[in-house]
Amino acid sequence: MKIKYYALWLSLICIVVFVFQLMFSGFTNLFVLNSEFPYQIWRFVSAIFLHGGTAHIVSNLFALALFGTILEGVIGSRRFLWVFFVSGVVANLIAINFYPLSLGASGAIYGILGALIILRPLMTVWVYSLPMPMFIAGIVWVGAGVLGLFAPSNVGDIAHLSGIAVGFIFGFYYSAKINHYVNTIKQNRIIIDENSVRRWEDAHIR
Repeated sequence: MKIKYYALWLSLICIVVFVFQLMFSGFTNLFVLNSEFPYQIWRFVSAIFLHGGTAHIVSNLFALALFGTILEGVIGSRRFLWVFFVSGVVANLIAINFYPLSLGASGAIYGILGALIILRPLMTVWVYSLPMPMFIAGIVWVGAGVLGLFAPSNVGDIAHLSGIAVGFIFGFYYSAKINHYVNTIKQNRIIIDENSVRRWEDAHIR
């Protein structure tokens, strides 16, 4: 399966958009998800590519480039885009009910993480300088998000939890499709019995 590295292209788009944010005053306000403009539906997509600062975009792009490329290699480029955009948009749809403003690719990235937790649960990742399986990391990320609901900060924990929940759904869906495909291959393959081959050789080959 040939991947098209959409994760890297999306990272590049985020960088270009961030440069525009720095260069043009008012650019962010035109595309950020704002509860005052709930019917400007393009903001639910455009806000995914906006970021609130250098640390915000650096951490997001690291996760997007790394985990996005891994997921893209597992499920394919087109399916990866579905995970990214659906997770990001759903996260924004939910977040806008709790935050006056929402921006960043975090919801979409947590969707990627959620899908990988289901599809690659034993893959080793580093969290807080500690190596752990992906499913343990998922418990840590979800736990941190839940704790964040009771200790509000500038982090969009609701968007994170929403995104990872969508990622779980995608993960289960694609896992079922992959298992079905593998089972179909097994059922349709031709199994040659070695003893039967030898008997045929004895009877027909002198």
